[in-house]
Amino acid sequence: MSKMTPREMAQTLGSGLLSFPVTPFNADLSFNEEQYRANMDWLCGYDVAGLFAAGGTGEFFSLTPAEVERVVTVAVNETRGRVPVLAGAGYGTAIAKDLAAAAERAGADGVLLLPPYLVNSEQEGLMAHVEAVCAATKLGVIVYNRDNAILTEDSVARLAERCPNLVGYKDGIGDIELMVRIQSKLGDRLTYVGGLPTAETFALPYLEMGVTTYSSAVFNFVPEFSTSFYAAVRRRDREAVAAGLKNFILPLLAIRNRKKGYAVSIIKAGMKVIGRDSGAVRPPLTDLTAQETAELTALVAALPASGLTARAAAE
Repeated sequence: MSKMTPREMAQTLGSGLLSFPVTPFNADLSFNEEQYRANMDWLCGYDVAGLFAAGGTGEFFSLTPAEVERVVTVAVNETRGRVPVLAGAGYGTAIAKDLAAAAERAGADGVLLLPPYLVNSEQEGLMAHVEAVCAATKLGVIVYNRDNAILTEDSVARLAERCPNLVGYKDGIGDIELMVRIQSKLGDRLTYVGGLPTAETFALPYLEMGVTTYSSAVFNFVPEFSTSFYAAVRRRDREAVAAGLKNFILPLLAIRNRKKGYAVSIIKAGMKVIGRDSGAVRPPLTDLTAQETAELTALVAALPASGLTARAAAE
């Protein structure tokens, strides 16, 4: 059971950088628990405010509910309270409720509610979905606004009134006007998280709106770069941020944008590059080609000279 109240969890997340650890797989694509433990222990050594187990970069969409619970349980056991652990929940309402309850059993500190599976729905239906999941757990819940689950400011406000444990809003669509409307209506009732891929690209403008944290996928394999970049954002060091974008993030995006699903695949490839091979991605995603992996290797190798440092090899 979490030792943090929902409000404490949200405030902690808002104080620093967040990340979504990959879920390692063996050659047969089964969960590689040993590698996952090693990765989580390593990442806890860096200045990170929260880790999301079985999140989007962790291939939540390819895991069974039983695997999600197992991944979250291992994450909680390995982090040992050093870093808050939040669990992914999603699919239909019934499964999302079960996953939220499972996260609480596993000792997670919170839940990230991903969009429901497949269907588009009206605001009343989306609100009923979020409310049902919040009612299924005592943990703090962060709702992820993206894809087929776009809540309006009025819907978020009504949910905040009905659900005391709804404590966070993660933006995955980049609608600045909607973001401003939600912040204007809710104020500090919620913690706001930048969730656009790749979040570093939007970090400075979102900080100007008061969004003090974002989820960094590249933290998985270049944690020193990620934490240095985040520090540069928080001190509004535009020169350092521009250098980090030019020398690493934008070239990485050029590779990522070549094929659908590469937002996850390129992070798994990065793990291999630094000597923490976490296996392939599960179908329907595809892995980077050998040439693309070589390009990523060169990007990582060049980081120490880029002005924002990163470890190019595992400790």
